[in-house]
Amino acid sequence: MNKKIQVWQPLLFSLTMIAGMFIGYRMRDSMPGRNFFSLEKSRPLQQVMDLIENKYVDSVNIDNLGDTAIQAILSKLDPHSVYIPAEQLQSVNDDLAGNFFGVGIEFSIIDDTINIINVLPDGPSFKAGIQTGDKFLKVDDSVVAGVKITENSVRKLLHGDKNTPVKIDLLRGNQQKEFTITRDIIPVSSIDASYIIADSIGYIKLGKFTEVSYREFMEAMEALQKQGLKKLILDLRGNGGGILDQAIEIADEFLDDDKLITYTEGTHYARKEYRCKRPGLFEQGQLVVLADEGSASASEVLIGALQDWDRATIIGRRTFGKGLVQEQYDLSDGSALRLTVARYYTPVGRSIQRPYNNGGKAYYEEIDNRFHDGEVMNADSIKNDTTKMFKTVGGRTVYGGGGITPDIFVPLDTSGYIDETKLYLKGTMETFGYKYYLQNEALLNNYKSTNNFTNSFSLTDNDWAQFVTLAKKDSVGLDTISLKEKVEIENNLKSFIAREAWHNEGFYEVINKDDTGIQKALETLNKK
Repeated sequence: MNKKIQVWQPLLFSLTMIAGMFIGYRMRDSMPGRNFFSLEKSRPLQQVMDLIENKYVDSVNIDNLGDTAIQAILSKLDPHSVYIPAEQLQSVNDDLAGNFFGVGIEFSIIDDTINIINVLPDGPSFKAGIQTGDKFLKVDDSVVAGVKITENSVRKLLHGDKNTPVKIDLLRGNQQKEFTITRDIIPVSSIDASYIIADSIGYIKLGKFTEVSYREFMEAMEALQKQGLKKLILDLRGNGGGILDQAIEIADEFLDDDKLITYTEGTHYARKEYRCKRPGLFEQGQLVVLADEGSASASEVLIGALQDWDRATIIGRRTFGKGLVQEQYDLSDGSALRLTVARYYTPVGRSIQRPYNNGGKAYYEEIDNRFHDGEVMNADSIKNDTTKMFKTVGGRTVYGGGGITPDIFVPLDTSGYIDETKLYLKGTMETFGYKYYLQNEALLNNYKSTNNFTNSFSLTDNDWAQFVTLAKKDSVGLDTISLKEKVEIENNLKSFIAREAWHNEGFYEVINKDDTGIQKALETLNKK
């Protein structure tokens, strides 16, 4: 019997293997994703890349060509699907993480020299002995003064792994000194300012949504409540968005019960609802949200939810109009693809995404067109899509398809706008504030608070003359400006001086004194 089995054994094995292969192929053909696993012909794009690499007359960098091809493909999609090269990915991720590994300084490049304008308290540079006013000459073996270095290049030199040393040669006054700084985690707060702006009225400036924005927001709110907070101004002007979940968590602090905050949906992305899930910290107090054309994405999620539920008064100008959700996919070479996978919708069902069918250039030019068409000056010029009208819970009309229109419009003050914009872009005001602080630190120490400084400090004629000279150096002439424009610029200069002495909160406490949006918010909250 055993001999008979041994004779037939090879045949039985062969038949079993053939049957298994047959069943396997039949199963493969019935699998929905079979093309992913099957050996198919390469697509034309890959064939072209292979031919260029192997046959082209000259040698080429095939990786650079690949990046160009990816960018060309994405340009045919929406403006927010982007490819992030490997060398840029870390800084992009750091921005959203709310921290990075570095030395803990703020710097400005003045006269082709790195000037330290702020040192993080208890940070690595502070512990090493770095001071405001120091000028960096070398970072490790790299000369950084007088070599036309860029801010990105400086960051690459100073950022690095935790607990790694970086050697700094610097100039302090007329003395050259050498320091070694040990890199550590550096927090990047998304809260630019938080303070009591008027009796029982709090102010929070939220600059972006990072992984720690909700925690920072809660800490700011709890601190303000201890100071008597009853009403709140939440400033989201210029907040370009960030991490969606953080905006949802913050919205939950303002809305009660299990109210819908937003929902997302896409062709390959099933509908997902985000609802309130806990008692909020500020569900009852009066709330104003400031918004403008720089408020986008996650900011608009928060603004849309509060407007749809009639929970807040939205003051300012029409928001950017980005209603698309991106997910980031890491690629094999260390780069990443941030791909749009869904749209998000406000509680009443509106998508606030602007049209992008005319390409990325026209899409971003729409923001510039708001200035040229007079929309930033006149509420009647706002181009709402009347085919996409919705009703809030309270019955007010709101619109989709093009950002979020505020409940109360505040025009942009364009007097002196061009000159002031040039001064901001060239860093002239920041440079003046820094230099003034270094020359007058003892004088500024006499002011007991930012409020005392705001109400009592004024620039002298000599100070103004020095600033005019500095502006001329930056190719900005101020000889023909009006008295009103001069007063505005002087107020801005005060804010940059306050930033040196009291950091970001000092800056906003000063600049907000004459801010028309803030004034309208206070007027709204003070109405009975």
